[in-house]
Amino acid sequence: MTTQPVTKLPPTGEQPITTDLEGWKVVSGKPTMKTWILNTSSDGRMISGVWEATPGTYHATYDKYEFVHLIAGKITITPDGGQPVHVAAGDAFAVEAGFKGQWVIEEKVRKHFAIRVA
Repeated sequence: MTTQPVTKLPPTGEQPITTDLEGWKVVSGKPTMKTWILNTSSDGRMISGVWEATPGTYHATYDKYEFVHLIAGKITITPDGGQPVHVAAGDAFAVEAGFKGQWVIEEKVRKHFAIRVA
């Protein structure tokens, strides 16, 4: 099988996943999320795409590493027992596997993500 070395991704796919991600529980408000998985690497070890969420608070548990580039919005991310990290449009950050903590979505957010799944 031949793989294209560069794949240009569309802004979003046609059918987002609209259920809350595994490990994400609403803590306050009525936030909603949409996830578009736009690419899976040829070896199946990485996925990338776009995620959107409306204001509210989630408690998130990560079992995989994620790289994020925040396109729009503001979030305060606080690891359980840790210090808050404030991120806003234009910021890039990484979340390590094993993270547990709150994501307070202060303004509607849109992010690009890349997750190591295997």
